[in-house]
Amino acid sequence: MTRRSLLRGAALGAGAVTLPTLLAACGSGPGGDGKTVTLGSNASDEVPRKAFQDAFDLFEKKSKKKVEVNTVDHNTFQENINRYLQGQPDDVFMWFAGYRMQFFAERGLLTEISDLWKGFDGFSGALKDQSTGADGKQYFVPFYYYPWAVFYRKSVFEQGGYEIPTTFDQYTALAKQMQKDGLVPFAFGDKDGWPAMGTFDYLNMRANGYEFHKSLMAGEESWTDPRVREVFDLWRGLMPYHDKGANGRTWQEAAQSLAQKKTGMAVLGLPHPGQQFAEADRDDLDFFPFPEISPEHGQDAVEAPIDGFLMSSKVKNEEGAQELLKFLATPAAEDAYLKTDPNNVAVHSGADTSAYSTLQKKAAEMVSNAKQISQFLDRDTRPDFASTVMIKALQDFIDDPGDIDGLLNGIESQKKTIFAEGQE
Repeated sequence: MTRRSLLRGAALGAGAVTLPTLLAACGSGPGGDGKTVTLGSNASDEVPRKAFQDAFDLFEKKSKKKVEVNTVDHNTFQENINRYLQGQPDDVFMWFAGYRMQFFAERGLLTEISDLWKGFDGFSGALKDQSTGADGKQYFVPFYYYPWAVFYRKSVFEQGGYEIPTTFDQYTALAKQMQKDGLVPFAFGDKDGWPAMGTFDYLNMRANGYEFHKSLMAGEESWTDPRVREVFDLWRGLMPYHDKGANGRTWQEAAQSLAQKKTGMAVLGLPHPGQQFAEADRDDLDFFPFPEISPEHGQDAVEAPIDGFLMSSKVKNEEGAQELLKFLATPAAEDAYLKTDPNNVAVHSGADTSAYSTLQKKAAEMVSNAKQISQFLDRDTRPDFASTVMIKALQDFIDDPGDIDGLLNGIESQKKTIFAEGQE
């Protein structure tokens, strides 16, 4: 999910200039024949791709309409989303809730679906808020969420006699012990630029609280603030316990190392290790909430991104797209998906949870008990700031965590420019 050139396309990142043709196919279907709805999908991994197809197959059976799914490599889709929406997008496409949706709504690249929302049920007020643009109108159909946490294998902890840490000191002590035992404490892969954001978010929310984190993401706080420096100081103290060469390793490789018992822990979202564990090993996968740093903030905040569907502003088959979105807002659609991909949690209150795995039940409980829920760094801030500034900054920090002041000065300088552009 490389997001480096999310908004500025070919002007940033040399590799991006060769990619538009890959997304051009997304809008090339029959769309306007009234019977076919085209859908742009970023679900290129095998498990979610099949799970989504199961849901679309059920829609086709019920509606007698056809869904033409145009699946693009996840990295490519994320990287080119702006040009895709301004070019020839599909009728419906997969994307994210919150700021990431609002940003494109403000630029007129989405079709509002407020009338559809009047007929929706089973969604909480918080879900509706995450589906609402800055203009108060709805644009998004939420489909599932997944929490970020610290994942591990139960058998590895049992064999090592490791205890679940609840405080940062215990967390660090556990990492030291694992390293002493010949185990790499933290699986880590940031080749795609976004996985490290999860660690940053939790360190910031645990040390400084959700409200400060939210303000920082909104451009209202300075990155040179001592509170931000503390976050990177804490992280620097953990770096010796992370996999070396993280910027050359994908998140899939990091999750696989956890499955292979080469590493002890990994800060990831629920689907990431879940999709990399063999069925026979699935029951051995577990997680714990990111440990407390400041007693004032405890473990109150949980990172739980929401994924779903939107209608592009250039929709060809609006009636068919509306019908598909209505279906995707039902428990039946979520049930069909989760039957194949048990690595996420349904958002609809009427979804069937009886078949939930122990991990899904634990994930749902953790999120429901959270006092605050964040969406993820690159979903809670401007897409251009996340993709053009934070990806490189965090990768630079991973390569050389020595000059924190220089790093933060650079982030703050670029932040001022980007957020000032957004106010013009």
